[in-house]
Amino acid sequence: MTINASASSPGKSSPIGVFDSGIGGVSVLKHIRECMPHEALLYCADSGYAPYGNKSAEFIRERSLSLTRFLVGQGAKAIVVACNTATASAIATLRSHFSLPVIGMEPAVKPAAAATRSGVVGVLATSGTLKSAQFAALLESYGKNVQVVTQACHGLVECVERGELDGAATRALVAQYVRPLLAAGADTIVLGCTHYPFLRPLIEAEAGPSVTLIDTGEAVARQVERRLREAALLNDVPGEPETTFWINRADSRELQETAAVISRLWDAGARGAVAGFHALPEALGSGPARTGGISGGGPPLRQP
Repeated sequence: MTINASASSPGKSSPIGVFDSGIGGVSVLKHIRECMPHEALLYCADSGYAPYGNKSAEFIRERSLSLTRFLVGQGAKAIVVACNTATASAIATLRSHFSLPVIGMEPAVKPAAAATRSGVVGVLATSGTLKSAQFAALLESYGKNVQVVTQACHGLVECVERGELDGAATRALVAQYVRPLLAAGADTIVLGCTHYPFLRPLIEAEAGPSVTLIDTGEAVARQVERRLREAALLNDVPGEPETTFWINRADSRELQETAAVISRLWDAGARGAVAGFHALPEALGSGPARTGGISGGGPPLRQP
């Protein structure tokens, strides 16, 4: 069954809804804010289930449906799936269930294949993304004339979720995953998870200046802008739009910790006001995934 978004009458001033398995999608949210400074934004961090990369496709589809229903209930005029793994597992299902624009993302194999000079492209991603049919299709379409070397990066998502962006353990993991790509001759590396742009300084330091890193966040933001313009939903009225964050964590301490990490990554002073950090409704919180429609939400958290 397709849910007609017009029932809630989203208009130009309605917010854009964005979700990810955790806080990694904030890297995409930042590009959306820069590209569309007048848009109100809603962000769901499903951190209680991060990472999605080791979850089943069925589980990810259920979570994606639940989070999208919640965002639609909050008045979202478009949905951005700011997660490569969720896009691979759930984008077709979401588009069949909802009539509003649904924009996903995928590892940038095509631009990487065009950019490489050595003919070797490295891809850093979660195991879920690398095992997906969508990624296989990307390789079939754009990887025929280059060698694509993939690396599943177990543990990096968790480092970002904890806000450990520059510690010794994080550096060691980055080195462990980047060095095999360099040894294979890669001169172009795709950041195939939205968490990884927050580790870009470490990856650049390990890879060196001759290696190009490719992040799809900016391209996704431009696609969102195009889709909203085509649907006559782009908000071009100057103002002070707010960004609201919804977080899935098991207890108040974890909620506060995650909110503090998001606040640091978002850099509110440069990217507009944050309306608040909220706990996701109980039915969407840590525990068995549900697909029922949810509206409303938990109490606001203390601002980090």
